[in-house]
Amino acid sequence: MHLADTGSTDPFDRSLVLLTVEEAARRLRIGRTTCFRLVLAGEIESVTVGRLRRVPADAVPAYVSKLRRRPAEAA
Repeated sequence: MHLADTGSTDPFDRSLVLLTVEEAARRLRIGRTTCFRLVLAGEIESVTVGRLRRVPADAVPAYVSKLRRRPAEAA
């Protein structure tokens, strides 16, 4: 059965522009609480839509790129 048939959302649906923090955490393969901490610390970009916190889909690969640059900068 395809995910669309079950009503579930695909955590890697490339058509999504904004992700919930939980969806961003799944993409990063980290815990929800860890992802919320990174968002609140400003490590992962996020926006507020009304009372909701959302992570732009392109902020996830941007965060990974930032992590990949850190060891080079420290050396």
